[in-house]
Amino acid sequence: MVAGATTAPLAVEWDADHAVTELYREHYRPLVRLAALLVRDHATAEEVVQDAFVAMHGAWRRLRDPSKALSYLRQAVVNKARSVLRHRAVVEKHAPKALPDAPSAEHGAMNLMEREAVIRALRKLPTRQREAIVLRYYGDLSEAQIADAMGISRGAVKSHSSRGIAALRSALEQTT
Repeated sequence: MVAGATTAPLAVEWDADHAVTELYREHYRPLVRLAALLVRDHATAEEVVQDAFVAMHGAWRRLRDPSKALSYLRQAVVNKARSVLRHRAVVEKHAPKALPDAPSAEHGAMNLMEREAVIRALRKLPTRQREAIVLRYYGDLSEAQIADAMGISRGAVKSHSSRGIAALRSALEQTT
């Protein structure tokens, strides 16, 4: 009886390790790309995704339906990306203003990333609209999966998507 009690937790630990490892192998890169589109920074996107995987591993025993693990990961990535963006907004609000004749290296790097008209237009969208469009057209998720990842209703997904597409269309028509 004691031997069975000591091996059961090890099996659960191995299941979490094995499951998270497999999810990592299959979905790490797409999740990083998703996060990069949301936070606009590859290194930060990698941190966001790593944090989501660490959180999933720690919560594996509490996960009611392991088949929804990918959905949990997507939602964690979107939530952590929102947190990063909120933190950036506070930091930028209190950051000293750069001199106009001396642009920062970050400014130059951002200018290089903003060459494509679609990406510029995406960045101008409100956060929820951008998230809905990125999850739909980049992540190729259904409305139900998007609603789950964003923590909103399917109707809200439709509304954010529709408004975002209209704003993108308008912005792109102005640049051409």
